[in-house]
Amino acid sequence: MHPNRRGAASGRLRHRLASVAIASIALVAGACGATGPSPSASPSATPSATASAAPTNVVDPKTVYAAIEEQVVGIRGLDPKAPVEPKVLDEAGIKKYVADSFAKDNPKDVIDANERLLKAFGLLPEDASLSKLYVDLLGSQVAGLYSPDDKSLYVVSRSGNLGPAEKTTFAHEFTHALQDQNFDLGALKLDEIGSADRSLGRLALVEGDAVLSQSAWQTQFLSQAEIFQLLAQSANDPSSAQLLSMPAVLRDTLLFPYTTGLTFVSTLQGGGGWAAVDEAYRKPPASTEQIIHPEKYDTAEAPIGVKLPSDLAKRMGSGWKVALEDSFGEFQLGVWLRGNTTIGAGVANQAAAGWGGDRVVVVHGPNGAWGVALRTVWDTVRDAAEFEAAALPLVAALGSPAALLPGPGGPERWVVIGSDDAALNSLAGALGLAG
Repeated sequence: MHPNRRGAASGRLRHRLASVAIASIALVAGACGATGPSPSASPSATPSATASAAPTNVVDPKTVYAAIEEQVVGIRGLDPKAPVEPKVLDEAGIKKYVADSFAKDNPKDVIDANERLLKAFGLLPEDASLSKLYVDLLGSQVAGLYSPDDKSLYVVSRSGNLGPAEKTTFAHEFTHALQDQNFDLGALKLDEIGSADRSLGRLALVEGDAVLSQSAWQTQFLSQAEIFQLLAQSANDPSSAQLLSMPAVLRDTLLFPYTTGLTFVSTLQGGGGWAAVDEAYRKPPASTEQIIHPEKYDTAEAPIGVKLPSDLAKRMGSGWKVALEDSFGEFQLGVWLRGNTTIGAGVANQAAAGWGGDRVVVVHGPNGAWGVALRTVWDTVRDAAEFEAAALPLVAALGSPAALLPGPGGPERWVVIGSDDAALNSLAGALGLAG
């Protein structure tokens, strides 16, 4: 990511297109069944009894990959435009790749601004390191990745074998290569400055497509013994515990493109076949709201444009600067509201569902002072009131001075947070919210 024209940084940390190990493996349970090829082991056999039955490294890997490519092309219906040669990484290799790529793609000021934003909203503990958590999370969960920048495809083999997990990963990542060759993934602007919510929505299209393609491949081409092996691996995978231990905002954001994205793409594919999925690349989602509610994608319900003062840093006074300006979106607001455990996840999701648009800003000032402001606009006055009711306990419980303010009222609500009372009052005044 790069600084934008106003000196603010994009809110979404940049990463390659990856397949998540827990999603790639666990989804096989629902994706595969009696429709698969003839089993090589008894259906009544237990995973532990059949885990060693799946063949590994019985043929040249290039032959295996070439066969999977042909199979995925047949499923997805996209013609390859250029050869793709997978590179295999072991566990140490993927961790180094993730760490190096994260440091290269995300300058320190971007990480610091994102960290401040998440800590201000109570989404990260104050003593947490966002960069360490993010690298640890991806290093443990990524089973493979495709980089549109250099057209490289990586498969992670933690066992050293070419088993069903590695085959599944290749099917997923090869789908990304086909997407890139046919639709130009760069044109989706997945890392465009200031458009984090839209970027996450479009990433959900890309990853949901790859998961659906991968799942269809699993159903048709994995033997029952290989399915049992995947299930056994999933049940005994220590990375699952690490994923569950992560802050919800990191865990849920990592999984959203694969899980909710799969539901979104399945809805498209179920209604119009793969042609409808292809069309979505020409008319990509505008928000996570459209992913969560596919009917809003169908009706092209676009986010409401929300603006913040272009001269906010000047209004704040000498020594202040805008460190980040971006969008939360329905998904991330939902993650935050679900932290209000007194109302339950269903009520929190409903409170986020009336989202119309938002803009969030982080400002840094002299002597370590900082401020965060979130301006939200809702579809209706009732939606704004539902958000306020769900958010008030969270605002009251934040570790820094904070206020939930009506602004001009109606369908609008603001959340303003400061490092201290002076910073809070200064930011509210600069935004015209004081008094």
